[in-house]
Amino acid sequence: MLSVEEALNRILGALQPVGAETVALSEGWGRVLASPVLARLTQPPADVSAMDGYAVRAADATEGARLTVIGAAPAGHPFAGKIGPGQAVRIFTGAVLPAGADGILLQEDAEASGDEVAAKEAVQPGRWIRRAGLDFQLGEELLPAGRKLTARDIGLAAAANHPWLGVHRAPRIGILATGDEISLPGEPLAPGGIVSSNAHALAALVRSAGGAPLILPIAPDDAPAIAATARAARGCDLLVTTGGASVGEHDLVQKALGPEGFALDFWKIAMRPGKPLIWGRLGDTPLLGLPGNPVSSLVCGIVFLWPAIAALGGRPGLSPPVRRAILGAPLAGNDRRADYLRASLSTDAGGGWIATAFPRQDSSMLKTMARADALLLRQPHAPPLEAGETVDVLILAELGV
Repeated sequence: MLSVEEALNRILGALQPVGAETVALSEGWGRVLASPVLARLTQPPADVSAMDGYAVRAADATEGARLTVIGAAPAGHPFAGKIGPGQAVRIFTGAVLPAGADGILLQEDAEASGDEVAAKEAVQPGRWIRRAGLDFQLGEELLPAGRKLTARDIGLAAAANHPWLGVHRAPRIGILATGDEISLPGEPLAPGGIVSSNAHALAALVRSAGGAPLILPIAPDDAPAIAATARAARGCDLLVTTGGASVGEHDLVQKALGPEGFALDFWKIAMRPGKPLIWGRLGDTPLLGLPGNPVSSLVCGIVFLWPAIAALGGRPGLSPPVRRAILGAPLAGNDRRADYLRASLSTDAGGGWIATAFPRQDSSMLKTMARADALLLRQPHAPPLEAGETVDVLILAELGV
């Protein structure tokens, strides 16, 4: 069995980012930049006032000085003349500093009377002036390629005069659930049947990672049917199967896809839940075969599928962030497999996380998965731990799952 780390490295090493597309700035949130965003102008483009008041020559605006107001400079309407000795121009926040001025007499420090203004405080040269290029310069790289765009980034790109953005398209992820026993939610259940939850949970995970899911029809435990359904995913960037990944008589994924050109890289991972996991290539399409147990499928999706989609989407090397927490209840020693324990989170008096594993960890129990706040990580052969010791966790809300 491969370690989780080696399996993840082999998966990510086989993937390349998908191509780019151009989208409107308004559609850029959450997308990943395929090329950097460079400033198309200097911001601010000229020296501007940071406050409402009067543009003056600081040497003239000493305490008690009276100056003649010769005009006004609202934002967007620069004053066309030049300030001379003993003169001032009424100015507003964001307005271009008139020629000849080197300071701002604040509105609250001024006393206006007719066409004159008196300085109640001396003006310091350069005070309350935003210099040209204070924010950014023409041609400056503002956002790097590979960045997932936030609302703040969209605002910056807009200020830099970008109506369009070059982003990676959302990776297309085909999802194929297999098994005679499963049916879609809402359909009548056959004797001994269960409702298929894996495909829908994985589709939501795909969206949370920035991908575009395609749920394929359920394939029964029949090799030709599995092969035919898988052929429908040839245009996807990654095919994910769920179920049929083990070695039982009815676990047919590898057998069904072999004649279709499937090349196996590895299967079986030293982790719990989720030991039966397939990685290979179906022609030109990478294939990730997840276990059929619902929790195993979703946990393996978090550990392997989430970073795979990030890599396809232009963020190679990005994995779910590992956080530190204090153990809320003791844990027994671990065997040779890495454990991903569903756990609740609370906070201590200092705001730190306290992680407590649920007592039952059966891989069929989706209710426990839904109620979990985190996955508590344990390395193979980890020794017993007492409450209060430090552990690693994946916080599920941070992943959107």
